[in-house]
Amino acid sequence: MIYEFKLQPKYYNFILKGTKRIELRLYDEKRQNIKLGDTIKFLKEPELNEFFDAKVIGLIRYNSFEELINDFDINILADISVSKKELINELNKFYTKDDQKKYGVFGIRISK
Repeated sequence: MIYEFKLQPKYYNFILKGTKRIELRLYDEKRQNIKLGDTIKFLKEPELNEFFDAKVIGLIRYNSFEELINDFDINILADISVSKKELINELNKFYTKDDQKKYGVFGIRISK
């Protein structure tokens, strides 16, 4: 199966550079179907005219982004130029704590 995810330029570039190897998302109904071996097409915001494909090689479930992020080094979740606190704050802008509690979150290990 192929899924499309939009990414802010900074995080898109972190994956291309090879530092970001785990994509973080809410584990809602839309994403619960993602399986090992699936493909994710990452589109660079805002124009969405740049993209690349990555293979899903691992799935990690947690109750919240804070729990997940605290278990991994920042250099595989984003880049050393971003603090864990910044990353948590960024994710909380997109996914409320109530949604995280309702659905849980997950890390998608990817390989370009």
